[in-house]
Amino acid sequence: MKPKALIFCLCLLILMLCGCEDRVDLKAPTVQTPQSRTEVRHALDPADVVTGIDRPVSKTPVSDLKVGFILLGKVGDYGFSYSQNQGRLALSDEFGLDTIVIENVPEDETCLKSIQILIDNGCRIIFTSSFGFSKYAALMADKYPDVYFFNCAGNDLRPNLSQYFGRIYQARYLTGIVAGLRTQTGRIGYVAAIPIPEVVRGVDAFALGVKFVNPEARIHLQWTGTWYDPALERDLTLGLIDQGCDVIAQHQDSVAPQVAAEERGVWSIGYHSSMEFFAPNAYLTGASWDWAPYMIDQIRKIDSGTWESSSYWGGMFDGTVRLDRLTDKVAPGTRQVVNEETLAIKSGFEVFTGPIYDNEGLLRVKPGYTLTDEEKLSLDWLVDNIIGEIRQ
Repeated sequence: MKPKALIFCLCLLILMLCGCEDRVDLKAPTVQTPQSRTEVRHALDPADVVTGIDRPVSKTPVSDLKVGFILLGKVGDYGFSYSQNQGRLALSDEFGLDTIVIENVPEDETCLKSIQILIDNGCRIIFTSSFGFSKYAALMADKYPDVYFFNCAGNDLRPNLSQYFGRIYQARYLTGIVAGLRTQTGRIGYVAAIPIPEVVRGVDAFALGVKFVNPEARIHLQWTGTWYDPALERDLTLGLIDQGCDVIAQHQDSVAPQVAAEERGVWSIGYHSSMEFFAPNAYLTGASWDWAPYMIDQIRKIDSGTWESSSYWGGMFDGTVRLDRLTDKVAPGTRQVVNEETLAIKSGFEVFTGPIYDNEGLLRVKPGYTLTDEEKLSLDWLVDNIIGEIRQ
């Protein structure tokens, strides 16, 4: 038996000996499932939360640098743009920097015009916060060699252009464990955006977490083809629930899947930031970001003259990626298993270690082999407990 499997089995045995309230129960009693809340809606505008934050005056000011941000969505979406904006607020807090934000920028040539606006307004540092902005950031980096560019999740590097992202798959794996222990039906719904390697890698890691604790469970995958479409996300979520999915996870930028899960009385797992407010009776946990340490470090290096272009891929080991708090809705025994696996990840355990088969029966990762970063960055197949396909 593999060491990890042995640890898990011993963990289950200890929990069972400790009494029924502490027992890891893969089929939790129906009475613990939240009742239907179809009349409950949460209408708080997240933007009100953001604008209500009182940021103190900087204690460690840098030179007169001005920083611009290009966001795919709104700062109040509680999704990816929200998490990026939290990094911006941290810069203002740390350094007292003047920052400019342009929201709702599509991944087309509008990005070029938006970057130009920032430069014309004196920004010498620009963060473009989406994979689809990468080629436009590279074009503008070539045109303006004295401006520092940072693009999130892209792959183009220049002397004045860095790329940054995080190993969110690590937290995804942990959320898969939470989902696998919580499901009663063995059906877990997953609403995903665009089938690029970033998103595929996330759902695969989630599936591996589910499989670790509940090999019989299946992830039912639906694609929206867009990062942000609350109406479509909601419709697909409701469809998954109608198919018997009693846990809903997401790789989307809105809280629509969380709200739908709340309304229909099933469990939910969020993404990007804590979405518990929108689904207080459904929310189990979520995979989230903290961009502040990276952004603060990069500004310090620019100000000190020590900055160099790089491709950054942070993780749980440096705090870029984290698991949101486990609520009291998780299945009994979940915390023990999650704590064990969190320690393993921080100690070097790699999620994508074989044997791993895809959902067409092919051996994709040989026993004992761990995917390289390059292989992870190009993932284009789904793990064998996922029901769905990669649609371009």
